[in-house]
Amino acid sequence: MTATREQELSGRLADVRHRIEAACAVSGRRPEDLTLVAVTKFFPAADVELLAGMGVTDVGESRDQEAGDKIGAMPSDVRSRIRVHFVGQLQTNKTKRVARYTDVVQSVDRARLVRALAAGRAAAVEDEVVSGPLEVLLQVDLGEGSRPGVVAPPRPSSVSSPRPSPGRSSCGCAA
Repeated sequence: MTATREQELSGRLADVRHRIEAACAVSGRRPEDLTLVAVTKFFPAADVELLAGMGVTDVGESRDQEAGDKIGAMPSDVRSRIRVHFVGQLQTNKTKRVARYTDVVQSVDRARLVRALAAGRAAAVEDEVVSGPLEVLLQVDLGEGSRPGVVAPPRPSSVSSPRPSPGRSSCGCAA
């Protein structure tokens, strides 16, 4: 990897961090309370390694075949320092593979995906490919018709998270 690529990534990362700091200043939030997820789809594992060296702890991928191969090719010391997010639409037939290399799955929009991810993660834990549960972010349909998602109950007080399982922990939602 050339010094030029490292300089390019460093400059882009500094720009993003500066924009986050500015947005936080306007909104009264602290940058350290946010998680920067660097979306690395279409970029090589070497870029992820460089970003990890610059302090990036979370990366996002949305193409299963590319992501699985990329994450699998990473040196273990790099992989141990990052959390991999699967971002975007996920098909049920890809959940078993995704559950083996990701730490967080965002935008889960149906119960069938939750069950399939939990089963895939439980198998991956049993195979000692990963340890610990998979974090799942639910996408909630608020009835506005703007995006698909798990249908929200009519009263906020009746919202409950999916039951924990050995392969899954719920940690948030998007509406």
